[in-house]
Amino acid sequence: MAGGRRPAGLALGWGCCLLLCCAAARKLEISMPAVVEVEAGDTARIECNFYTPENASYTYIDWFYVSADLGHNKQVRLYHITASEVLEDDTDYKNRVSLGQDKALSISAVTVQDAGVFVCQVGAGSYGVGENSTELSVYKVPRTPEIKPSSGGISVHSTDIPEIAKCVSKNSFPAPNITWHKNGEQLHAQENQVTIQSVLTHESSGLYTVSSTLYAPVTREDRLSRFHCTVHYWLRGQTHALESQRVKVNIFYPAETLKLQVMPSSALVKEGDNVTLVCEADGNPPPVFSFFKKNLNEWQDLSSLMDSDSGILNLHDVNKSSSGTYKCQSLDLDDMSQKEEAVDLVVNYIEGVHVKMEPSSTVREGESVKLICDAYSPVGLQYQWRDEKGKKLVEGSQLFLNNLTFETSNTFSCKVMAPSVPGLEQSKKVSVAVEGKPRIVAISSPLYVRQDEVVNLTCKAIAFPRPTVHWSINGTAHEYMDNQHVASNLTVRVSHDLLQAGAMCRVSNKLGVSEKHIRLVDQKSTAESQGVIIVAIIVAILVVAVLGAVIYFLHKKGKIPCGRAGKQDITKPEARKDKIVVEVKSDKLSEEAGLLQGANGEKRPAADQSEKYIDLRN
Repeated sequence: MAGGRRPAGLALGWGCCLLLCCAAARKLEISMPAVVEVEAGDTARIECNFYTPENASYTYIDWFYVSADLGHNKQVRLYHITASEVLEDDTDYKNRVSLGQDKALSISAVTVQDAGVFVCQVGAGSYGVGENSTELSVYKVPRTPEIKPSSGGISVHSTDIPEIAKCVSKNSFPAPNITWHKNGEQLHAQENQVTIQSVLTHESSGLYTVSSTLYAPVTREDRLSRFHCTVHYWLRGQTHALESQRVKVNIFYPAETLKLQVMPSSALVKEGDNVTLVCEADGNPPPVFSFFKKNLNEWQDLSSLMDSDSGILNLHDVNKSSSGTYKCQSLDLDDMSQKEEAVDLVVNYIEGVHVKMEPSSTVREGESVKLICDAYSPVGLQYQWRDEKGKKLVEGSQLFLNNLTFETSNTFSCKVMAPSVPGLEQSKKVSVAVEGKPRIVAISSPLYVRQDEVVNLTCKAIAFPRPTVHWSINGTAHEYMDNQHVASNLTVRVSHDLLQAGAMCRVSNKLGVSEKHIRLVDQKSTAESQGVIIVAIIVAILVVAVLGAVIYFLHKKGKIPCGRAGKQDITKPEARKDKIVVEVKSDKLSEEAGLLQGANGEKRPAADQSEKYIDLRN
């Protein structure tokens, strides 16, 4: 838009003012806005206001547009309007132009090609002909600019001024312009520093596409910089702007620092751990890394153990020989510069765990012993003793065992720990063999059997050294060991002699002999005895029942008075005529005799029986 032109609103205001202020004039006056702005695709409306002296009627109104034909401007009529008719001429605007009731000209679907001058001409008879014009300004807001940073990377050592980014803005009218910004500050072209190249393309649609390329040197600090472009365009006499996204440019620069660290911390590494050496550099792109370990006065190349070129070296299941000095070396391919960094790896360990027993000679039952645990480590150690079930016995390197027996736990564990290195520990087991003569701890006696039955006789003993078991009778023997216990099962057939004599178990080793007798009991005799007892109990119950019935009967007949006054002693026998004597033969021996008589058909003599008398008094 040309400078000095007034916006439509101002032009209309000016036109109305002119119409009012000149109402007293004696000539035809026409008022139109100087400029009407409209966005492409919208509808433009151009007004034509006029004044005739003494309110005379107009003769005609003509609308024209100015066409530049072969470099010459000429007016092409669009409408001829009289009081009786409206005539539309056949032009390129046909079907896109219309008239309002106030004879204002409207143009629909405005394109950038419609931009130009439109003339309103009014004829008023004797008052002559007047005309005025309005410039139609068409605009198109550009699209948001698109920015694309330079592909690949830009080296800080580049000898030429490198391309930073390219910016494109499409479909605008009139033509916009583009500016560049770095971290929010506008960049200006400077010789040998900043270069901005712009290209303006006029599309077939009449719209403009503008592209701009920024060239500028970069430094290491530009790795954090953000670049963007801004497209500036005119709208209604004012400048507007649209910004692109902010982009980061890939800057290539050599490493300034190199860092090598051990993960986990070197102070906590122990044997068996997996250790990772991480080498990091602050260059871009990352340099090529190599790892070395110092062996005496030479460096051993460990690069073959690396994970590609990531700067990571994994050491698996380290031991004390893994300790030493490791070095990481970086090579920057941009300027071929090298840097290196070293670190010491300390692998903590425990070795030489051993247990000493005092006295070192064989331990006998009842004696005492001292166990001493020792080990070596470059860090401080603590000791702990546990039994074979894992129960903690004592803290410290020494364990005292007093009055030892076969039953004493004979396996002990010394646990060695390094408190400063979590998880670093080792254990050593030791067995304490207690010697002594055999001791029989279990036999199957008494054993209830039947004659001619096949039974198992069991004898279990404890001893060290391992004893041997001998039986006094013949049979099939089976032995098994459980720790220091030996058990022997003897399978035999029960004979009359075996029932009478039983069996002897004899256990012996070089330190002595132990033996015990196994008694066999005939189950038949036992059953008979039990039967006699049961019958005796039943008879006793019956006697008590009969006695109770007799007492109850006498009480009912009045023979036995009740109450304190009539209380009589029924325990002492007296020679009275009315004495009733009940003879109860309930001695246990006589009961057994009766049972035996029933069983064997023999009658015991009466002399073997005893009598009990109960005196029942009135």
